[in-house]
Amino acid sequence: MIPRQLYDSDHQMFRDSVRKFLETEAMPHHEQWEKDGMVSDEIWLKAGEQGFLCPMVPEEYGGVDTDFRYNCIVNEEIGRSGCSGLGWTLHNDISVPYIVRYGNEDQKKKYLPRCVSGELITAIAMTEPGTGSDLQGIKTTAVLEGDHYILNGSKTFITNGQKAGLVIVVAKTDTSAGSKGISLFLVEADLPGFSRGKNLQKLGLKAQDTSELFFQDVKVPKGNLLGEEGRGFIYLMQDLPQERLSIAVGAVANAQAIMEVTVNYTKERKAFGTTVASFQNTQFKLAELAAEVTSAEVFSDRCTELLLDGKLDTVTASKLKLLTTDLQCKVADECLQLHGGWGYMWEYPVCRAFADSRVQRIYGGSNEIMKLIISRDLMK
Repeated sequence: MIPRQLYDSDHQMFRDSVRKFLETEAMPHHEQWEKDGMVSDEIWLKAGEQGFLCPMVPEEYGGVDTDFRYNCIVNEEIGRSGCSGLGWTLHNDISVPYIVRYGNEDQKKKYLPRCVSGELITAIAMTEPGTGSDLQGIKTTAVLEGDHYILNGSKTFITNGQKAGLVIVVAKTDTSAGSKGISLFLVEADLPGFSRGKNLQKLGLKAQDTSELFFQDVKVPKGNLLGEEGRGFIYLMQDLPQERLSIAVGAVANAQAIMEVTVNYTKERKAFGTTVASFQNTQFKLAELAAEVTSAEVFSDRCTELLLDGKLDTVTASKLKLLTTDLQCKVADECLQLHGGWGYMWEYPVCRAFADSRVQRIYGGSNEIMKLIISRDLMK
């Protein structure tokens, strides 16, 4: 293995604590959470007590003011554990950072301490039934009337949608201004007119609650505008590199974990009087995957370094997201094949990994959008 220069002994101690926590507090309950379609409130509170939620939040708001490497460690350990659907990645890496970066002092004091403790679960509502990756095509509107914005519209495929007490809603405050008419709002889930649809049934990530959200004449206080009016699209674009890095980090870790499981399985599984691992086809397949996963980890670590230096650009992050999520799906598929019929059984980690990995090529911007971003850069 190539030594990783990204982490030091302090990071290793944190990693050990996250890994132990997942082994004792999450993995034993994950099967039940899959049946329930969501994880327990208790796991959020326990994670908050241990400092695994929002580690980048400044100390004055209850966090520990670390850099993104600690977020990466949490994501890697979740990926390795197979405890998909915890919802922490969305909370830690995407929605809460919007509040940290663009929130005013009152908003930070009101929401961040409870986000860190796990008492307040967050979601971000971008996608609509007819828009997908086309953020400029959203139909949800927010019209200013006196001291409130009147919010109307609907969202779908919202991670943490059932549990979120605070939702960052992407809405149009000026329908004639294109991307310059998009704004972000902090919408508390108990506001009149806010409602949730059913918990959506998905191919994978079965322990992750994912919902439709509806807003019918919701009166959002003017003070809950996040950042400046009309700058929402800019905020979203600025934060996408970190979101895509976050997705990639989990993809690489999950691919590594499934590789390890598969190597061990093929050493034990017998066929035609010998182990599956003794076949040259098995050895060559695993060798090819190992080389690709190692390369992906190196690229991912380099992108993390760039993010820490404030230099991770959209094109590079798009390349990383494209390569790592395609690879995650490839690894899951090839490793399932090496398991034979047992790989198709839900009780085996490789089956869950196969189902869970597929969405990685869709969210955070579909991989077709990644190719569009990269090709535009090449052709300019």
